[in-house]
Amino acid sequence: MKIEEAFYIGYITKTKGLKGEVQLFFEYDAPDLLELDVVFADFNGKLVPYFVSTYKLQVNNTANIYFDDVDHIDKAQPLLKKKIYLPLTKMPDRSDDEFHYNDLKGYLVSDENHGELGEITEVNEYPQQFVATVIYQEKEIMFPLNDDLIVEIDEEESILRVHLPDGLLDIYLEN
Repeated sequence: MKIEEAFYIGYITKTKGLKGEVQLFFEYDAPDLLELDVVFADFNGKLVPYFVSTYKLQVNNTANIYFDDVDHIDKAQPLLKKKIYLPLTKMPDRSDDEFHYNDLKGYLVSDENHGELGEITEVNEYPQQFVATVIYQEKEIMFPLNDDLIVEIDEEESILRVHLPDGLLDIYLEN
């Protein structure tokens, strides 16, 4: 399977115990909707399948997972920090009116004070909030995605209009 045929769900954060159990941190916004019978780990651009024998979802956006044929910590070690994908065919259906911050990737950002900033290259989910990444004046800038900063989301034109706090861009542009 090629990476274009899959969608990213998270990454392996650590091993647990000596019997090959690993912890998967989900960056996908609805892990309870995912079908986790087989996942694919990214090894230098190649997706390697891992068959899930058992898993348990945790409340903190993680799951503890045992894979078939990974029965010792030494076999689990190469999975650390690997990005995990599922085939596009396993992407959960969403209703048309359901919008997620992850949908903003690729949107053009326009700030009320600074005008056009650039395209959102990444949307990351952190425990407290979602954060967008934009390349502005050849610098990577990040800002939180929340109701306080978002003025409008124009889905037809793929434009995100924001009102960034005074001085936020200056912090990134000073270096």
